[in-house]
Amino acid sequence: MSSLMIYPLGETALVLQTNLAEQSRLIAMLRHFEKQHSAHTGYQMVLGVGNLTLRFNPLQQSAEDALLWLQQQWALSEMQVDEINGDTVEIPVVYGGNAGPDLEFVAEQASMSVQQVIEAHCTPLYQVLCIGFLPGFPYLAGLAPVLHTPRRAEPRSQVPAGSVGIGGAQTGIYPCSSPGGWHLIGRTALTLFDANANPPCRLQAGDRVRFVAQDSL
Repeated sequence: MSSLMIYPLGETALVLQTNLAEQSRLIAMLRHFEKQHSAHTGYQMVLGVGNLTLRFNPLQQSAEDALLWLQQQWALSEMQVDEINGDTVEIPVVYGGNAGPDLEFVAEQASMSVQQVIEAHCTPLYQVLCIGFLPGFPYLAGLAPVLHTPRRAEPRSQVPAGSVGIGGAQTGIYPCSSPGGWHLIGRTALTLFDANANPPCRLQAGDRVRFVAQDSL
């Protein structure tokens, strides 16, 4: 069941908020917008987890027109969900040791062995909900409930690029070195963001990801 709500974010944006079950419709809106509308409408879309923000120029577009347009796009998205043809990407990961210093902690929290955690993390086919926090950082849905782990009480000031982490009910990959509060269980050598590539982000919302354990980077 949809719990749709649209509200203003300042004078230049509207936020369409719904529940996580409708994330595929939000992804469909973004993908259709990027293919059909981005060069013509003057609007900008920013996708989040369970929400989508529409930015507009109040000197050129009224909030009323933006609201009507957003409502129309939401209605159309129900028919566009089936058009999402995301890529399926395998992510090679070295688990544990220096690459994943929190793996044993996650295993202890889950009352599992380290190998069981690795197998549980590699089993699902995850969906990319959105890209955020850092350029190219994918928020991935599909983590086994037994691996849900609250974020670290004390975030690290420096997380290496390629680190695979768990934060609450989600797992993700740090595309570059940055501060971070997720538990680190492994690392990949795959490049997730390249400013000179087109598109610069290796993963897009709607793509699917499977982690594959390997012995070395």
